[in-house]
Amino acid sequence: MGTIKLICALTFTVTYQLPLRKGSTCALITPFTEDGEIDIPVLKRLVQLHIDQETDNLCVLGTTSEASVMSMEERKLVLGTIVEMAKGKIPLMVGTGTINPDSVKAQTQQAIDLGADACLVVTPYYVKPPQRALVRHFVDVADLGLPVVLYNVPGRTKCDMDDDTIVTLSKHENIVGVKDATGDLSRLSSLIEALGEGNESFLKFSGDDHTTTDYILHGGDGCISVTANLVPGTMHQMAHAALNGHEEVARNLNEPLAKLHQDLFIESSPIPAKWAAKQMGLIDTAYCRPPLDELDPKFEEVVKKALKAAELPIMESEMSVEIASRLREEALSRRDQNFLV
Repeated sequence: MGTIKLICALTFTVTYQLPLRKGSTCALITPFTEDGEIDIPVLKRLVQLHIDQETDNLCVLGTTSEASVMSMEERKLVLGTIVEMAKGKIPLMVGTGTINPDSVKAQTQQAIDLGADACLVVTPYYVKPPQRALVRHFVDVADLGLPVVLYNVPGRTKCDMDDDTIVTLSKHENIVGVKDATGDLSRLSSLIEALGEGNESFLKFSGDDHTTTDYILHGGDGCISVTANLVPGTMHQMAHAALNGHEEVARNLNEPLAKLHQDLFIESSPIPAKWAAKQMGLIDTAYCRPPLDELDPKFEEVVKKALKAAELPIMESEMSVEIASRLREEALSRRDQNFLV
């Protein structure tokens, strides 16, 4: 009887899917050791931070996670670790997009097998497929059964998914939303118009931190954010203030983060975000796997000023992680209370 209960519990854990939520989704960084191995204890620490700070969804194994330079076994290690900690507590969206459709399907099937709640699939980059090919590509992934969020980031892929394609794909029962990383707010209004009435449940996420507040205030449903790695609680509060129409509160929360939104992209992401996270004591090293590198020293002061503008504590070299964590929480609590008054 005990064995049967255990099997049932494991089956439930893997198959049950939490629906994605409106609000702030963190595009989670992957912490590495100095020699480039995945740092599981620090990864667990980050996941717990997002659970505690009420991040609405976690996006793992995406571009910000450096998943393109991970093996399938490493992907399994990362996702398995996160599922074990967070399944049922926070919806888990897994990046499974790449150029080769067979690889996309293999990574999506792995995500299904390990218990993901959804997948984020980018348009195939570099090869510039036509719109009809994009429809076929995304339908083939959606037919595997895992909820799919489309990812449009033409600045990286050189492939721009148009509104008609998104509307066509939105009719598939497993295609549940889009991440718009164009940074062009007019794209949101045109998409809302194209979707028409009756498609309110189709999630529209901003993939551009700098314009996220306006994106939500103009009818978006949230964000998939790099900045949320550093200020998960504030991004959650800002997103929900905007969703509830509290524009002044949302802007007050977002204003100190403006330089951070900008300067976390002063070099290729996640280079600046990992350097900033190390300065805050969130991770132990700022190591990025090749072909990326750690932040160029000439940009360190720029990112440090952005952290100070956001009133975020910077960890001194001799300070323990525990003390840094306590000081960070106290500073964030004071700042958030000031803006919510």
